[in-house]
Amino acid sequence: MRREGFNLSAWGLRHGALVAFAMLLSLMLGALAYFQLGRAEDPNLTIKVMTIDVAWPGATTRDLEQQVVEKISRTLQEVPSFDYVQSYVRPGQATIFLVLHDSTRKAQIEESWYQARKRVGDIRHTLPEDIQGPFFNDDFGDTFGSIYAFHADGFDDVRMKQVLLAARERVLEVPDVSKVLVLGVQEPRFFVEFSHARLAQLGIAPMQLLDSLRRQNTVEPAGVVEGARARIHIRVDGAVKSVHDIENTPVEISGRTFRLGDVARVTRGFIDPPQMSMRRNGERVTGLAVSMVEGGDILRLGPRLDAVVDQMQKMLPAGITIEKIVDQPTLVERSVNEFLSHFVLALGIVLGVSLLALGLRTGVVVALSVPLVLSITFFIMWRMGINLQRISLGALIIALGLLVDDAIIAVEMMQVKMEEGWNRFKAASFAWTSTAFPMLTGTLITAAGFVPVGFAQSSTGEFTGAIFWVVTISLLVSWVVAVLFTPYLGVKLLPEIKPHGSDGHGDVHQRFHQWFSGKIGWCVAHRKTVLAATAAAFVLSLVAIQFVPQQFFPDSPREEILIDVQLEEGASYTATLAETERVEQLLRRDARVRDFTAYVGSGSPRFYLSLDPETPKLNYAQLIVYPHELKQASALAADLRDRLPRAFPHIRTRVYRLELGPTVGYPVQFRVRGADPDTVRAIAARVRDRMRRHPNVRDVNLQWHERTKALRLMVDQDRARALGLNTQEISRTLQTLLSGAIVTQVREGTELIDVVARAVETERLDAQKLGELTIRTAHGRSVPLSQVAIIEPVIEEGGLWVRNRLPSLSVRADVQGAQAPDVSRQIESMLQDIRDGLPVGYRIDTGGTIEESVKADASIQAVMPVMLLLWATFLMIQLQSFSRMFMVVLTAPLGMIGVSLALLLTQVPFGFIATLGVIALAGMIMRNSVILVDQIDRNIAVGEPRWQAIVNATVRRTRPVVLTALAAILAMIPLIFSALWGPMAIAIMGGLAVATLLTLFFVPALYAAWFRVKRNE
Repeated sequence: MRREGFNLSAWGLRHGALVAFAMLLSLMLGALAYFQLGRAEDPNLTIKVMTIDVAWPGATTRDLEQQVVEKISRTLQEVPSFDYVQSYVRPGQATIFLVLHDSTRKAQIEESWYQARKRVGDIRHTLPEDIQGPFFNDDFGDTFGSIYAFHADGFDDVRMKQVLLAARERVLEVPDVSKVLVLGVQEPRFFVEFSHARLAQLGIAPMQLLDSLRRQNTVEPAGVVEGARARIHIRVDGAVKSVHDIENTPVEISGRTFRLGDVARVTRGFIDPPQMSMRRNGERVTGLAVSMVEGGDILRLGPRLDAVVDQMQKMLPAGITIEKIVDQPTLVERSVNEFLSHFVLALGIVLGVSLLALGLRTGVVVALSVPLVLSITFFIMWRMGINLQRISLGALIIALGLLVDDAIIAVEMMQVKMEEGWNRFKAASFAWTSTAFPMLTGTLITAAGFVPVGFAQSSTGEFTGAIFWVVTISLLVSWVVAVLFTPYLGVKLLPEIKPHGSDGHGDVHQRFHQWFSGKIGWCVAHRKTVLAATAAAFVLSLVAIQFVPQQFFPDSPREEILIDVQLEEGASYTATLAETERVEQLLRRDARVRDFTAYVGSGSPRFYLSLDPETPKLNYAQLIVYPHELKQASALAADLRDRLPRAFPHIRTRVYRLELGPTVGYPVQFRVRGADPDTVRAIAARVRDRMRRHPNVRDVNLQWHERTKALRLMVDQDRARALGLNTQEISRTLQTLLSGAIVTQVREGTELIDVVARAVETERLDAQKLGELTIRTAHGRSVPLSQVAIIEPVIEEGGLWVRNRLPSLSVRADVQGAQAPDVSRQIESMLQDIRDGLPVGYRIDTGGTIEESVKADASIQAVMPVMLLLWATFLMIQLQSFSRMFMVVLTAPLGMIGVSLALLLTQVPFGFIATLGVIALAGMIMRNSVILVDQIDRNIAVGEPRWQAIVNATVRRTRPVVLTALAAILAMIPLIFSALWGPMAIAIMGGLAVATLLTLFFVPALYAAWFRVKRNE
């Protein structure tokens, strides 16, 4: 397409000083932007999950699920952008997870959370009166990138809590700090322990003791004296402040007065049983977890936190030391520096290709375009808020191989025209006239290939979206540089070029022209053979890609190894702690282990974006293991996977690494759903047994299936009424005796410390003596529990997962020796007969990597029509011919030939990132095709015979096509060994190498066949 009139290249040459100033300004702004760009390990990923906690003390799992969780879940299904609701229900407690659809935009999330609160509040009156909550948490996705352990030698939790709260206040003052959590502190308690048997002998009801203490410690108004000039408040002092005060509380019963300490033992301790504890290298510690505000700079935050912590350490008493156990700033710095080294290597490769292939001075012209493009790109990234992180840096490396394309084409065109005898000014400005708009079309086509990832409405799209923005910015900037700055640099730096024929150079050029023209001529003459061979190769590549291992996202390259420890449902904190200590002993004996952190009764805070924290459970612990060296992590994890099940066969342990991309959890999952938990449990057992037959699965387990022990009291209501008792009084008395009841609270500074009354240890910890516990009747008598109730041992649901209001049991497994998507698909076929025989209303859904991959692929496919429309639009604008547009489109998928070959040879898994690369590869191929087709049409337009025009245009475009392809292929080398980028790099390298050959040999044959070109026209 010839463009008359304004010529940007010529304008730049006529205003050289202005262009030189613009280049210098670009470099300065780029340098400024580079140092202002934020750094992060991974892109921001919005966790579209809200948690809702609710408690109903005394309720069974099924009662809580049917009376509370069912009603809340039903109303949550009406929340805008609702995807699914999932609940974990256990006796007396439930945690509900509201998950929004993957396509939900950030601006819509707050409205959805507001609607969730509002709608649940609207149905609060329909829930049981004595439930606690619901309590909403929409900060579930907060990431705590810095965690500190506080080691205390000789200091109890009361003192440590004071230290931690003071430290928390200091840390919250640091700029960019969002939240600070206190970890592992056991709350203090006052315990009033009594013997129910002794109280019965004395004729004292436990509630009488408690009422006396409650009345003694109350806060009540005592009036105000209204004076003539002032108001004087009256204060009654009597609040208890210590064990001594509680012991001296007077108790009056039936005319007798005595001290509370005379009939009960008062002690000060800590919450029993503990709710959650934190351990470091086998030692109990407490901790602080720090999160950063959105958009903060983690590399600036790190030194600020270190400075504050150092100051605090100097002020702490001897015996308290602070250790940083999660250090995301250092990890981010290391990760960014590693990628920057890859980037510099790729930059060196691109510059080296330019210098070696084009010669020193010509290569310098192309090489100088690179810092100019990067400087402007960094500036735009800074203004758009795109940080330097794993995805954006990888995208920059991809862009490096593409951004020199336009400069090479412009310089090559300038050289050709100078060889033809044109002067520098005319040759340089010809870039705008001849190639600027085909280059722009090609650039837009290449950028359009990344549109699906840029606009995919999913978590995966959000994670990888920077690829589109960085590559598109770089490519568009490279076009501007090629038509404005490169001609100016060419005029200043290119050597004197003599026209062909004046020296031996022309002979070499002529000999290559003749040799290569013969090869192209053969392809044109034998077009049917070339087309058939290419079509056959393409079909074979589609077959071959089926044998490439499939993958969603790889494991993270971080060093952490995670170990989940799970005991049977209903296990106590004490039992969980004991097993955790045994695992710690095993780790301590392994010389490869540097450090380890354990969280007992809960999972670790989210210290990594893709880590999904476990809900608090007394039968669960999580350990994070750090090897001495990163290279030991894989072998250590594999070894622990073998050793732990043998050492601890009675508990379930899982060893795994952190994930890249969206959270998946177990890579292979199948969810069994239906109305009846027992039927669901039976179907899941069949699925589990079938899955265990697959040779590549490990640790097949059920998400829940165990029932827990319980004692059901069958109250004789007639006898109870005769004694003046009812169910409520019996339940409250037993709660007080066994678990304890909060009587009042001691006010100690800013703290409120619960005073808990309960039976002595010998009476409350022996289930066999339950019938001997005495209940105080309305008539003042104490009767054994066995006289009013029959005690019946029962088994009940210990924990239950519910998804969209139906019990849901996931059968889960890890994978060994294969890729999870391949294994999941194979197991799906193995389960088909079970699916076919399911009762009505029951189903088996596929979860894990398959489910997340389907979501990601669907979000990409939803944007594909936009990409195709853009491609068609750009091609039509450039070619202005339906026939030529369809011909160029036919070349787009041919890169699959090289992709399949490269992946098969390397056995690298074909994952989501590689899929994005293959889609973008189609745009790169069409870019070369459209420029070649445009050159053929130009040659025909100036009067060349069509046959000769095809041959000459192909020969003419060979050097820039090969050079740009070589730069793009070699620039990918630093990415080959990256777990995340390696598959994409190999796919693009293989696809582009083959596509380059097809551009030079297949496209001429296709053009000749498409337009029926004959030799003697």
